[in-house]
Amino acid sequence: MPPDIHAPAATPFPIKSVRDRFPAIARAAPFIYFDNAGGAQAPQTVLDAVARQLLDSNVQRGARYAMSMAVDEMIAGARSKVACLVGADDPDEVAFGMNATSFIRLVSLALGQTLSPPRDEIIVTDMDHHANISTWQELTKTGAKIRWWRMREDKALHVEDLVKVLSDRTRLVAFTATSHAMGTRVDVAAAATAAHAAGADAFVDCVHFAPHGLIDVKAWGCDYLVCSGYKAFAPHMGFLWGKRAALERLPTFREEFIPDAPPHKIEAGTLVFENVAGMAAAVGYFESLGVDVAPLETSPRGRIVAALGAIEDYERTLSRAMLSVLSDAGARIHGVANANLAHTRVPTFCFSLPGVTPADAAQTMADADIGIRDGHMYAPRLMERLGLPLETGAIRASLLHYNTLEEVARFGEVLGALIR
Repeated sequence: MPPDIHAPAATPFPIKSVRDRFPAIARAAPFIYFDNAGGAQAPQTVLDAVARQLLDSNVQRGARYAMSMAVDEMIAGARSKVACLVGADDPDEVAFGMNATSFIRLVSLALGQTLSPPRDEIIVTDMDHHANISTWQELTKTGAKIRWWRMREDKALHVEDLVKVLSDRTRLVAFTATSHAMGTRVDVAAAATAAHAAGADAFVDCVHFAPHGLIDVKAWGCDYLVCSGYKAFAPHMGFLWGKRAALERLPTFREEFIPDAPPHKIEAGTLVFENVAGMAAAVGYFESLGVDVAPLETSPRGRIVAALGAIEDYERTLSRAMLSVLSDAGARIHGVANANLAHTRVPTFCFSLPGVTPADAAQTMADADIGIRDGHMYAPRLMERLGLPLETGAIRASLLHYNTLEEVARFGEVLGALIR
């Protein structure tokens, strides 16, 4: 588990200012957004960036007139923004596209063309979203061998167990930074170090972690990282980051007139330009929050670091409150249930209630204007490990830093009435 390295925030988290930046919160009131693992709301600055792109530069890139050149400049600027977000030095290591799943498939198909003995094994986990499992399993049709890094009974992935699975046949280890279902964090840096010691690459699904904590590809040492922007306050789009040498080696599809170099070799077809503009604005949102919590910080990366540090601190408060509410209701919490270990999770809670089906719980919350989710969470391997039927699954409540303790209290009231 990652250590609790952040000291308590020196100033209170500016929750009112944060919520004021998200117009959907006021428009939906009294509705409470507790299904953020399915997609976050967008701040006004992101909405403005999308509209501005459609209004002012809704043209194709690559031409000589001003509006077209503005599209090229916007995309270049967005690459720099996302590189700053993930802690990378080279913007050309960032490629834009539909979503994380499409990038997992792109990398797996490319990697599959180069798999051969003795480096023909891929390690996956039973904690991950199915997109980061099934896509790799498809490569068994062309000779790949799949091995499993399995959770322990504490519902966490331990790097010591990964080391036992690694061998001189391992080509790649694919794992999440944080469970999208349970909120459990993974020690990415330690896992990447172990993979590299065996001569393998580390592929990180960062979709669920992105809105909750600081991404640092250099400190983590991973080789590939994918993210879906719509989980981190951007429109529905995704990005791939990869070490330049790794991306250069990938045998990807491209038209003959497209440069055989990243990021262009990876971005087949026309991008959704307005979504790219929105992604850049989402990074700008983190920077603006960094100004609020660390006004003396002047560098963009420093502001992002400050913002995500403050978010982590505040979300631990939300996690402790939610764990208390769930415990009081007698819920079976799947994942980290000890409030003293809040630093090893994000405020995403997978749980079951005695005598209440997940569907009934979610419907009761919906009737009370609280959005949560029930089902298998696109994680059949995880449901199997939790001993839960795939057809009913579990209940998930997922919070972000724009949620409040008052909303947690309201959730607790409805939960308490449900189990009486």
